Amino acid sequence: MIVIKTPEEIEKMAKACKIVAEILEDLKAFVKPGITTKEIEMFAEEKIISKGGTPAFKGYRGYPASICTSVNNQVVHGIPSRVRLNEGDVLSIDLGVYSDGFYGDGAVTLPVGEISPLAKKLLKVTEEALYKGIDKATPRNRVSDISSAIENYVEANGFSVVKAFVGHGIGMALHEEPQVPNFGVSGQGPRLKEGMTLAIEPMVNTGGYGVSILDDGWTAVTLDGGLSAHFEHTIAITDGDARILTKT
Repeated sequence: MIVIKTPEEIEKMAKACKIVAEILEDLKAFVKPGITTKEIEMFAEEKIISKGGTPAFKGYRGYPASICTSVNNQVVHGIPSRVRLNEGDVLSIDLGVYSDGFYGDGAVTLPVGEISPLAKKLLKVTEEALYKGIDKATPRNRVSDISSAIENYVEANGFSVVKAFVGHGIGMALHEEPQVPNFGVSGQGPRLKEGMTLAIEPMVNTGGYGVSILDDGWTAVTLDGGLSAHFEHTIAITDGDARILTKT
């Protein structure tokens, strides 16, 4: 069942999403060569708590950390560790916050120092694909109009979208209906309605779309070893353009 939120509920969600947005913005300056992903997690967790939120991912289905940190060929769900980042790495950070009964969820992929031209293009295309999808998030459209816009833009730029993981509804639960794939034919799936709240999150690979899961049971990596990037916003459907709740 797709849960339609009242304006008051969306304002509560906006508070959780504001925490997500502010911390992801702070992390742009914090991430640098030589730092460990565990240090990044500690920084983010302290920020979440100091702003009155609760780390949404910690303990969710047994996940052991407050954020996900996925490096280079890691797609999503990378677990923070003592391994240090190197110049030229790309780091995807996925961050969720629970506050006042509602969840916010967002992700960015950041360059670590100077990165390759291919990596720069990957980050640019993935973030732009997110906004191509958000542009379709209006009451005139269906869920797959978001999906199709993302896939078409990514493939036109020579990359592939990950199909094993998808976006989702969000609100009083971290994952609600509907699923929001990053691929598909337009004009299909539930019609979008004012009051729906979605986490749209393209994951894009430089090579093929295939992924596998490491022995830790969480970290998804590209099958061919290519780079991967991940951008995500939580949005609310309005009677006009979508409202991006996780944007500063």
